[in-house]
Amino acid sequence: MRERIFTIFLCAICTIIFIFSFGANVNSTAARVTNLEPIYAGNTESSKVSLMINVYWGTEYIDDMLDVLDEYGVKTTFFVGGMWVKQYPDVLKNIYDHGHEIGNHGYWHDDQSNLDYNGNIEEITLCHDIVEETIGYSMNLFAPPSGAYNNSTLSACEDYGYRVIMWTRDTIDWRDKDENLTYSRAIRDIKGGDLVLMHPTAHTLSALPKVLKYIADNNLVCTTVSDTIG
Repeated sequence: MRERIFTIFLCAICTIIFIFSFGANVNSTAARVTNLEPIYAGNTESSKVSLMINVYWGTEYIDDMLDVLDEYGVKTTFFVGGMWVKQYPDVLKNIYDHGHEIGNHGYWHDDQSNLDYNGNIEEITLCHDIVEETIGYSMNLFAPPSGAYNNSTLSACEDYGYRVIMWTRDTIDWRDKDENLTYSRAIRDIKGGDLVLMHPTAHTLSALPKVLKYIADNNLVCTTVSDTIG
């Protein structure tokens, strides 16, 4: 009888230890409350604006975009996807060698809002690592694909020293393949602190000189995202 009671007692103790250990493990990987907020604009009282160029496909227009940016003396920020970097490391090196800032756009281009904390960490760190291995640069800006994020995204970014970057105005150039629309969406009512989202497309390349000229003619300075947000 004593042996049976002892066995039951021992099993109960083991069960309690397992429950507490499992619970601690779950809590260690769960998203917590964070004060980190996504950034939609920089200082609206400044004259600085940024073109944030998200890159996850193709290379055919990037060299020409770099030439246009050089012509206007502009440095900006390219947010790159990890799988794209894996496929085109030399193109990333060329962007970086031209003096542009590099930001994190996730590895697989997943919807971050559908990922738990560990999934968000994986997307961010895999991209971070391949960029660092390729050009020796440690990124600290994260632009979630499609602007999708959740509390786990914010927690993951906070834990890894990242700021979450959204945008002030979207050219929607990936959908509406129209030079004039890209141009008008980029510059209409543009003001200091604005972050202008675009991609390396044919019509964006065509609109880019006009966008940069409009910015300069209106006494605004086109610079990197880090510089614009301070």
